[in-house]
Amino acid sequence: MYELEVPNEAYPRLKHYCQALWEINQDLNLTRHTNYELFVTRDLLDTIELSKLIPAGKEVLDVGSGGGVPGLVLSILRPDLKVSLTDSVGKKAAALGDIAESVNASVEIYHCRAEELLEDFRFDYTVARAVGPLKKMGIWFAECWPSLGRLLAVKGPKWVEEKVEADELGLFSKVDIRVLTEYDVPGVEWKSVILQLKARK
Repeated sequence: MYELEVPNEAYPRLKHYCQALWEINQDLNLTRHTNYELFVTRDLLDTIELSKLIPAGKEVLDVGSGGGVPGLVLSILRPDLKVSLTDSVGKKAAALGDIAESVNASVEIYHCRAEELLEDFRFDYTVARAVGPLKKMGIWFAECWPSLGRLLAVKGPKWVEEKVEADELGLFSKVDIRVLTEYDVPGVEWKSVILQLKARK
């Protein structure tokens, strides 16, 4: 119905992912998207758009993975990528491990804040969705930009206001920000964008 391009081999794993997530979600609040329509029009759509922007074989870090969107879903859509997931909440990190095992996803899961991981690891791309405004990301990653590679942030219509707020605080004085893509979201009147934030050389 929504004409999303999904590899044939990913369909059963995505269905299994949803079932595993929603079962765990009954005891642990990981997502508000607890039916297939919301999963497809929000979680899957955003992850597909992200997947189009990452070249083959890259190492990707998902910040604040929560229920596994976008990182775990990305690993299902793009098994060529080496995906790492982070969550600072122990129960959520453990739940991610259970879900990943149930769908046979080859991911690394870290129970820590992303900026702590970036002290020791470097990635080609970092993805962020629903983790906070740009101001917070500017503060979190102030010392980490070279290690996170290109940060791809999924944002709604308020991203311009968020950028103004961050710029007023000088948080991105050494970071280039540009819109990589913009796309319609079914059921709402606004578009989502994916921003790329990258340290200036």
